[in-house]
Amino acid sequence: MKNLNILITGGAGYIGSHIVEQLVNCNNNNIIIIDNLVTGFNRLINKKAKFIKADLENKKYLKKIIFDNEIDTIIHLAAYLNVSEAENNRKKYYKNNIIGTKNLLEACKNSYVNNVIFSSSCSIYGNVKGAVSENKKPNPAGYYAYTKYKGENLIKKYSKKIGYKYSILRYFNVAGASPSNKIGEIEKSHDHLFKNISIQALKKKPVVRIYGNNYKTKDGTCIRDFIHVSDLADIHIKCINYLNKKKKSITLNCGYGIGYSVQEIVNIFKKIKKNCRVVYEKKRTGDIDQVYSNIKKFNKTFKWKPKHNNIKKILLSSIKWEKKLKKNNVKS
Repeated sequence: MKNLNILITGGAGYIGSHIVEQLVNCNNNNIIIIDNLVTGFNRLINKKAKFIKADLENKKYLKKIIFDNEIDTIIHLAAYLNVSEAENNRKKYYKNNIIGTKNLLEACKNSYVNNVIFSSSCSIYGNVKGAVSENKKPNPAGYYAYTKYKGENLIKKYSKKIGYKYSILRYFNVAGASPSNKIGEIEKSHDHLFKNISIQALKKKPVVRIYGNNYKTKDGTCIRDFIHVSDLADIHIKCINYLNKKKKSITLNCGYGIGYSVQEIVNIFKKIKKNCRVVYEKKRTGDIDQVYSNIKKFNKTFKWKPKHNNIKKILLSSIKWEKKLKKNNVKS
């Protein structure tokens, strides 16, 4: 994979910065990041990439960026992510996640863009029993999930109009920090489990909050499929190669195919911090009981083995990153 002009929306965010970290090490690629830095951070911007502060609202500016840089591949990550906030502020999420995606795709008309990779979410499936495959009809339970479902539809619609090929990647729960410990999750408004635990890990009297213990699961807490962020980043590289070689669009689950309950993750942490106190809160609106991935299609498409598929190591990498943030006095 070389001599590509790759645009990454949201490239100063948690997942985007990990993708950029891997892309800059690929031969002769020109990496352009656009981010409005609302939930992205200057310290996560890779110095080997070109950074442009921009918003998805400005369609004319997006078009200029795409044309001036002769973009041929787009990785579209920019979105608001907080499930609870999405329920309470639908207008904000509609404007950014849906209209923003539409603006980006319309800006691709008559350009060199021939590949689009879209970050979707496993939440579009709704509640499921057992491992869920890509064939399941989407049934988004919350508004955030709905915005991702609509985003997928836009990707497909404009693919027919414009002629690009796409990869829709349905992320399961992303966690961990880069093995280099140079980048990790800073933003805490997303209310991610591993981030919350990592913050508590540095306190003398850690308190971990579990939202809901009356779900229809084995221990009453949500079940999720957690994937290390660096493995997820690697999948994006594989998808670029796939689109360039196969010239075919594809939709894939991105997880390990293993379901862990929130209680199980917290129990692992309690072995690390034995004085940890657990507080059970009410369920969050928009959260589903359980979802974990069927990865048969993924394994058939890519001969790929994850490098970081160890739940305790994923948690420890998050805590290590949090320690670095505290040492450098970075407020998350």
